[in-house]
This record gives sequence, structure tokens and C-alpha cells, in this order.
Amino acid sequence: MTMRATARRTGSAVRQEIQIGDFELVADEPEDVGGTDEGPNPQQLLAASLASCSAITMELYANRKGWAIGDVSVDVVYEPAQRGSPTKFRMTVQLSKELPDDQRDKLMQIVAKCPVHRTLEGEVMFEERVELV
Repeated sequence: MTMRATARRTGSAVRQEIQIGDFELVADEPEDVGGTDEGPNPQQLLAASLASCSAITMELYANRKGWAIGDVSVDVVYEPAQRGSPTKFRMTVQLSKELPDDQRDKLMQIVAKCPVHRTLEGEVMFEERVELV
């Protein structure tokens, strides 16, 4: 499956309108770095992708198993790589305390199998090209 996202500058020097299928999002930077602070920055969107993918993956798994797991919350803190240290993602999953231990353990195994998590863990290849218009 191929997915496409297109970003185009609109308004300020860095504000981007992002088209993903039928959906439109905005990415921007804070004013102190030249943006207009009209949306999350790209790194915040990356953390949001991991948090939402993790939560959705757990929910879908629980639904397939017929488990009533209650409310699920996934919080991701993202620290971009600094010289000499790797990129860090700290994920906190909040699950109901009434959830049986075996279900909780299985959901924590499943959370590491979400597509975004696997992408970030795995080898990534980039291909860049320029089109003149």
C-alpha cells in the first residue's frame, strides 16, 4: 500500500497546508523560529502519528478479541537526536486498572507492533528527486 502526503507553503514562510487523501492539515512553526504558530510542527506531528497509531492498534486488537478495555490514552514524548545520542520516544499507555493482567500485558506487546512504531524501529530508505515546474 502506498500512501501520499503533499505539503505546500501557504501564507508565511514556513506554514504548510498538508493534503492527505481527502484530509487537510496545517503544519507550522512557532513565531520565534519564523512561523505563525497556526499548527503543530512536523516533529509534533511525528509524535502524534506514533501516539495515535499505537492507540488505534490496541483498540483494533481488543475489538477483534472481544475485550472491553475501556478508555485508552497514549502519551508520546519525542526527543530528536542530539549529537552523540539517539532519537528518543517515551510512550506512556494509560489503561483501566480493572483490565486483567494478561490482557494488559498482551496490549503492551501489541502496541510495539503498530505500523508507525515498526517504521521508526526499522530500516528506512529515502529517495529524493527534483521536478522543475
